Amino acid sequence: MPSPGSSNNRPSAVGKPVVVHRRRLIIFLLVLVGLLVLVAAWSWGPLKALLDPEKLVANLREAGMRYGWYSAIAGFAVASSVGVPLIFLTIVSIVAFGPILGTVITLTGGAFGAAFSFMLGQQLGSEVLEHYGGKRLNLISERLGQRGILAAAALRMVPIAPFAVINMVAGTSHIRLRDYLLGSALGMTPGTLLFAAFVDSLAVALHQPGPTSTVLVIVTLILIVLGIWLGRKWLARLD
Repeated sequence: MPSPGSSNNRPSAVGKPVVVHRRRLIIFLLVLVGLLVLVAAWSWGPLKALLDPEKLVANLREAGMRYGWYSAIAGFAVASSVGVPLIFLTIVSIVAFGPILGTVITLTGGAFGAAFSFMLGQQLGSEVLEHYGGKRLNLISERLGQRGILAAAALRMVPIAPFAVINMVAGTSHIRLRDYLLGSALGMTPGTLLFAAFVDSLAVALHQPGPTSTVLVIVTLILIVLGIWLGRKWLARLD
């Protein structure tokens, strides 16, 4: 009998030749390493030059007027899937489109990006975990699946790894896609709403960088971290 948290459509590793599992493991690791390289390139490498906040805000507004706000959702989903930092995307989206529409774009685009990375990890890594993970790791995976939405929300609130990496690794576990997306939305909402509440401070920091704006951003981030911490405590009581 499958565990209560296990996905009914999770592929089984039973009966497949070892060479298939090894091939899947190699592909999974290559994709994961490639994603980590992209994350590093966006944060510290040559791709960082493309993340000019002021230019991106202007380009997003222009694209929104020309193609509609749904184009921003698509762009958010793609960018989050290729390692662009989630916090950066959230700030730029909220500054570009305002607190309400920016929040909608962030949560919706984040959901599409999470779904893509999750399904990629599920296709490449779920059988690898079952075959190579061992009894203990598979037991942990099953427990995550049993906790479902709360486990996904906790993963989202704790920035232990980049957004796309967490999504991809979560796809190898027993968490169902539906539960993961609901939990991700639950985990992203407090931070996104706090960013939206301080959108004016963030806009000043983007357009007029200086000591005052830096202090505003630091205070804003402290408040956001505090809000996320309180959210985690609330989730822990529910678990």
